[in-house]
Amino acid sequence: MKDFSGKVAVITGAGSGIGRALAVALARQGARLALSDVDSAGVAETAGLCEKEGAQARHYVLDVADRAAVQSHAETVVADFGRVNLLFNNAGVALTANVADMTWEDLDWIVGINFWGVVHGTKAFLPHLVESGDGHLVNVSSVFGIIAVPSQGAYNATKFAVRGFTEALRQEVRLDKQPVGVSCVHPGGIKTNIARNSRAAEGLNTDELTALFERVARTTPDSAADRILRGVHKNEAKILVGADAYALDGMARLFGSVYQRIVGAAARLGPRK
Repeated sequence: MKDFSGKVAVITGAGSGIGRALAVALARQGARLALSDVDSAGVAETAGLCEKEGAQARHYVLDVADRAAVQSHAETVVADFGRVNLLFNNAGVALTANVADMTWEDLDWIVGINFWGVVHGTKAFLPHLVESGDGHLVNVSSVFGIIAVPSQGAYNATKFAVRGFTEALRQEVRLDKQPVGVSCVHPGGIKTNIARNSRAAEGLNTDELTALFERVARTTPDSAADRILRGVHKNEAKILVGADAYALDGMARLFGSVYQRIVGAAARLGPRK
């Protein structure tokens, strides 16, 4: 996909962060936008920013963990816009907890949004992407879908799952000669609200965790959006975002499983109970 002008783009988690930056960047390039989030005020604000750029933008309240709601959303978007060319399964949340300490409720919460949300969106919109004759699907994983980190077992699980699901799907659409590109995005530390809106195991200092994240998050959402859209233009299978993502991806490929010793040593310096 070389040109976004006139294309209909669906973005989940569009109320802030990377989702909002993608929406505004696409608006500037002439795309038509279907934006969703659980945060009604945030996604309405994003739609307003896109309209200021001269784009057609509609906003919807959507919980991506709700399968029936996502299916209904896909039907509504097609009714509102006539087709769908681009889908960005971007909505995501974070959980900091050792496996022994995480609750079933928190585990269900993060898996429902981070993994099932991606699956729901993909299944609901893929037929419409194919029907458009010029579609592209973008699933947002993480650098934590490349390396695993102590206290991020649940988050790692969802993001590794997104990676495997997306890489398999890319091969399937190519084997079936479908007119759909598929990309998996692996952001490093992006300056978003994900840490402030995250959950943590009892006893962990969430303020310290947020402060640590904000110190290491170096990439702006606007830079992330620009990198993702360039990756879509090139139909890249794996879109790394941020210098830290490139570094950690290189470390995993260079050291193999030995990377775990390096990460484990670094983790001892982080906030503890």
